[in-house]
Amino acid sequence: MQVLEIKGKKELKGTIRISGAKNSAVALIPATILSDEETTIYNVPNITDIDALSEILTFLGAKVTREKEIIKIDSSKIENKAISEEHSTKLRASYYFLGALLSKYKKAEMYFPGGCSIGARPINLHLKGFEALGATIKSEKNCYKIEAKELKGARIYLDFASVGATINIMLAATKAKGKTIIDNAAKEPEIVNVATLLNNMGAKIKGAGTSTITIEGVEHLHGGFHEVIPDRIEAGTYIIAGALCGKNLKIENIIPKHVEALTSKLKDMHVPLEIGNDYILVSKQENYIPTKLKTLIYPGFPTDLQQPIMVLMTQAEGTSIIEETIYENRFMHIPYLNKMGSNIEVNNQKAVIHGPTKLKGTKVKATDLRAGAAMVLAGLIAEGTTYIENVDHILRGYENIVQKLTNVGAKIELKEI
Repeated sequence: MQVLEIKGKKELKGTIRISGAKNSAVALIPATILSDEETTIYNVPNITDIDALSEILTFLGAKVTREKEIIKIDSSKIENKAISEEHSTKLRASYYFLGALLSKYKKAEMYFPGGCSIGARPINLHLKGFEALGATIKSEKNCYKIEAKELKGARIYLDFASVGATINIMLAATKAKGKTIIDNAAKEPEIVNVATLLNNMGAKIKGAGTSTITIEGVEHLHGGFHEVIPDRIEAGTYIIAGALCGKNLKIENIIPKHVEALTSKLKDMHVPLEIGNDYILVSKQENYIPTKLKTLIYPGFPTDLQQPIMVLMTQAEGTSIIEETIYENRFMHIPYLNKMGSNIEVNNQKAVIHGPTKLKGTKVKATDLRAGAAMVLAGLIAEGTTYIENVDHILRGYENIVQKLTNVGAKIELKEI
């Protein structure tokens, strides 16, 4: 078993360069199968979720070539096969193959996707969108079989502005006949990134990044070149690390606008920030001010940074409150923070954080990806040594996290025990 060993109380200084966005890359890669040619994507993070997607592409017959942060995908010889449970349950984003395969072949079959256990996370909105386009859906023992004689454009209203449903319906509608309009679409930057790739390949998509997306169906998509945007969640995690134990820690290769919800809250807490065109400089200071926040869809405060910022709140002078509105099981890290010495109470979907508290190293678990990030941050400021189990959750979402933190002064190792 692998564990992360962190010896706390080390000052972080230097530069951390942010990788390509996980939540963008995991949608861009399935989208490439809509092309009949080779597509090249740059700035792809080296994380295990990308490995899992590459395995599915190879299983389907695509030629996948990876070199450093570049991935080339030749989809000209893809065969539409049922995606096994072993493949689909490795990650949540496997569900993007449903929309892509349905769009290209009018048929898709795979098992319910995997990913972090942070809530029910149903895919009913995805399926509702496919049905509106003309598909029929059969499910048996968590296996979905989706077919359509032809896909026709439709007006689709999403009850919740889901990122996954927005992208999946966009993929399915790309080769549907006529016009599709998605109302109450999610607005996240990752959606814009995917729409840009599809348009570069010959799709006709307008309005990505707004609440209404219009897709004019096309018959053919050619190859293309595209770059993954910087990862705003990785950036946010390291910015919080700088607020906890940094000294002029520079977080570079970012788009500051994408992390405004975070930097606004950090300013409320009196975290000193210098914000440049593509970087943020952050340092620890004493006497942070407590704050309140509610997780919301973009451009609100991201649920993926709720767990990391909670660690910073344990160091604030007073009581902070977090209300989680996106996922019902996103407080599973709290028992481990309390084990380390924090004072956090949970009442339904609200967490009340009493600070400041001193944290002490001990054995903890990463219950999901962002909970794992919170445990890393807690370990960085804890007295003594912290051991984090279930590190696979962390490694599938943070590229070279050990090396990046080591390079700026952290004492962190990945060990076999």
